[in-house]
Amino acid sequence: MLMKKFNALIVDDNEVFRQSLQRILARHFPFMLVSQAGDGDDALNSVAKRIPDLIFMDIRMPGKSGLDIIRIIKNVDTHPMICVITSFDLPEYRDAAFHSGADHFIIKDESTETAIVSIVADMLSGLSA
Repeated sequence: MLMKKFNALIVDDNEVFRQSLQRILARHFPFMLVSQAGDGDDALNSVAKRIPDLIFMDIRMPGKSGLDIIRIIKNVDTHPMICVITSFDLPEYRDAAFHSGADHFIIKDESTETAIVSIVADMLSGLSA
């Protein structure tokens, strides 16, 4: 199991969803330090303080879109793994997410805890390699 502390950031305007995802991460990845941001500006402020290893990014939020935030972050530092997590399973969203620099794409309503844990474990193994 990984011994290094990993920093994760959950960016979503839905506080209930953020809390739920944070609980899943804490239960399965106790070495992960998780912070939250409710919108793009909060996300950029968090990233300015400490660039996370892993970012969960919603696309549709007040203010800047998640896609804009991904591009900004990837222009500053390409190392964070970014997973778009959205309610909208549209090909345009998927294409735009990857074009913006996302590494993974998850549909909120279709993702079980097991699926999220599997995806995060795969992403973390890529970070530690």
